[in-house]
Parts: sequence; C-alpha cells; structure tokens
Amino acid sequence: MNDESRKVAIVTGAARGIGLATTKLFLEQGWAVAMIDRDGAVLGEEAAALRHVLPVHADVSDPDQVEAMIASVDVHFGRLDALVNNAGVADFGPIEGVDFQRWRTVMATNLDGVFLCSQAALPALRRSRGAIVNIGSISGLRASTLRVAYGTSKAAVIHLTKQQAAELGEFGVRVNCVSPGPVRTKLAAAVHSPEIIAAYHDAIPLNRYGSEREIAEMIVFLCSDRATYVTGQSIAVDGGFDATGVGLPALRGES
Repeated sequence: MNDESRKVAIVTGAARGIGLATTKLFLEQGWAVAMIDRDGAVLGEEAAALRHVLPVHADVSDPDQVEAMIASVDVHFGRLDALVNNAGVADFGPIEGVDFQRWRTVMATNLDGVFLCSQAALPALRRSRGAIVNIGSISGLRASTLRVAYGTSKAAVIHLTKQQAAELGEFGVRVNCVSPGPVRTKLAAAVHSPEIIAAYHDAIPLNRYGSEREIAEMIVFLCSDRATYVTGQSIAVDGGFDATGVGLPALRGES
C-alpha cells in the first residue's frame, strides 16, 4: 500500500496503554497514525520504533494546541479518516476531597479535549466521510466509589457521542463510544491489590480483566468500513461487567 492510499487516524493519548495498542493495530491494518500525547518523551520513544506515524506533542485540553495539532496532521498526511479521542485523566478520591481544581483538571482533558479535537477535526472528517470514536468508561455507565469527577466526565462523553452522531450523520461522519471495563494495564497491576482483583473477577461474567488489545480491536473496527452503518452507539468492552449487578461469590461457588 502506498502512502497516498493509506487511511489516516489521529489517536490521542497514544504514548501508552489503550492508545498505543490502538495505534499499533491501525498500523497492522495498513493505516497511518498521528500519535498525540502531552508526554513528549515517552511519545518520542514509542514513535521511534514505528513506521507510518507522526508523533505530535500536544495537550488536548488546550484549544490552541489542538488547532496546531490538526494543522500539523493536515500538512503531513493531507487527509484524515478517523479520530480516536482516547486521552484521559484518571483522578480518584472521595467527593469531599475533590476540590474544584481537581474537578476541572479531569473535565478539561476527559470532556473538553473530546469536544475540542472533534470540532477541530470535523472539516477533514467531513471530506473523508470519516469516523470518530470517543473513549468512555464503565465508570460512565455505572456509578462507583471515588469516581465523582472521572465517572461524571465519562458519562458526559457518552452523551456527547450521541449529540455528535445526531448532528454529523448528514455529513456521513459516524461517531461511536467505546467504554472499557477493567483492563489489565501496568497501572492496574501496580495499584490493584489481590483483593481488588478478586472482587473485579467475581463481578465480571468472563471472570478476568480485559487487555489493551481487546479494547483496540473494537476501536479500530468502529473506524473501519466494516462498521459503516454503526453510529451513535456506546459499546461496553467489559467482559459483561455492565450487564450484571453486585457480585455474589457465595452463589457462584455453589453453582
């Protein structure tokens, strides 16, 4: 595939985790990727090992940086076929401990960043009749402790997805949301105790955490020509977590 025929995706938060896994899967499927992240050092290291990528150091919560990022992608690739709004901030704490600055920091990246990147990318996506995939969270679908800012921001992203889909469909632009459940990441491995892991496993019908690659598979699918009649959807990639209520280990043991 020559460079002119490659589809192009922007992936925000691409230096690690789900964003990096999504970038690599796009590349495997013949796309080129603009990798966006505010951690310039890690972004540069990861991008150096890949072909057909453009690393762009940018903070998606800053309107000026977003405009400059989109302009850089347009100059470098000349097209845009998909935008993956993956960049996010995870900040957990009790309601009384979340001051307004912490609240705004979460909202600025998790919600404002999705709005800003989507708006800035829209002219190019209208030309290509492309796709947007926003990354929500199981925490935006079901409430949990210590997630007042994070969960609220992700619930807003899920609804923003529907607003975008309703308005942009007439231009052929599809917009969907992927809401990951518990995912086996380096961060989760570092902070989840064996007791937390066991509790999650009990509450998830598939009885395990997901992988970054499994989330990426859904994201890339929704950006592809295999999903051309799918828009306005929020899809939980969560092993069935959202479908169930409170885990009942005693009953599971009896079964």
